[in-house]
Amino acid sequence: MQKPINKKLFITGAGVSASSGIPTFRGNDGFWTIGSINYTPQEMATRQMYENDPFQFLLWYYKRFAKYKDAKPNFVHKWLSDKKLITQNIDGLDFKAGNLDYIPIHGRIDKLIKYDNEFTYQEPIDANWGNIDNTLKDDELSLALIKKFKIPLINGKPKPQLGYSLKPYVLLFDEMYTEIYRFSKAEKWMETANCMVFMGTSFSVNITSIALRIALLKNTSIEIVDPNPIKLDYQNVKYFSMSAEEYCKNN
Repeated sequence: MQKPINKKLFITGAGVSASSGIPTFRGNDGFWTIGSINYTPQEMATRQMYENDPFQFLLWYYKRFAKYKDAKPNFVHKWLSDKKLITQNIDGLDFKAGNLDYIPIHGRIDKLIKYDNEFTYQEPIDANWGNIDNTLKDDELSLALIKKFKIPLINGKPKPQLGYSLKPYVLLFDEMYTEIYRFSKAEKWMETANCMVFMGTSFSVNITSIALRIALLKNTSIEIVDPNPIKLDYQNVKYFSMSAEEYCKNN
């Protein structure tokens, strides 16, 4: 009897990048636990905030995310470099590790896109963060970021212009999965996988809900890799109570 083709799809979250010095999202120093003086991260990381207060949005984004632009891939990223992979992470470490066809479903910090209609397809461009002087004081840094993102001043206030200004290539809380983030291809990979392997994710984002729904409909087998794996109400699942690095070394 012919052995079935292995169509494993790996879906990774912030846990796989922790050993590269990238904070997780909900830990003590997590991305979604530290906001600005006046706003929570869930309020900061929105298209509405970018549109209404680009000074504050860009300063927060740069200091919270772009500071990790020089992070290095770890063993897990390198092990995944030849695998079919969807990641929730925006750190770009899977690309640095050599995976040229992975799907960064929430974007990448080393890329920018035009500020435009969400459904207008476009190819991301290099962010070139090196041309920003990170030693500048906040007021000067905000002005430098406004200039970099091509945001004009309207009556003395910065106002992003559709089709002209730039925006971080990152899916914000009030935005939708679109083809800019290769969503159709991600869905196809999920639908054709015979096993989905979840690594380092808390299952608290939409893409994992979508993946689990597809797995349930297709009766796709699931593997969950986490030192303290979340238990699912699903029969066709294996739990690996270990780190992603331990899993990779044993497979």
